[in-house]
Amino acid sequence: MNDRPQIVFACVRNGGRSVAARVLTEHYAGGRVVAVSAGTQPGEHIHPEVARVLEQLGIDTSREHPKLLTRETVAASALAITLGCGEECPYVPGVKYVDWPVDDPGGQDEATVRRIVADLDARVRTLLVELVPDITLPPSVLGRD
Repeated sequence: MNDRPQIVFACVRNGGRSVAARVLTEHYAGGRVVAVSAGTQPGEHIHPEVARVLEQLGIDTSREHPKLLTRETVAASALAITLGCGEECPYVPGVKYVDWPVDDPGGQDEATVRRIVADLDARVRTLLVELVPDITLPPSVLGRD
């Protein structure tokens, strides 16, 4: 049995918010949690504008691709963070759900995507400190904490 908590980040297309939250979580968690992202209606690829901003921040997105959110994925998670999938997200009793009202970065200009990534960065860092109280986070990829 894996003692690392799993977090699933769920949105509709699994091309922007959920992917960014997942890769930021993996970056900061240092193996202390498992982060998964998926969508209720996954697209064909992650949003290029999101990939570009994350790559500029030193976060590799080359292996990211949209995945279907399943009940099994949610059931395997201690926490489900929804980012715009609302009632489409499968409900599994016993899994804690938290909604992060974060704007959709798809099709947005670089400044808007950077603002959204900064919002997710702050949320992820706060979440990790709450979820793993003894974690020591590396500096923010944004150059500030």
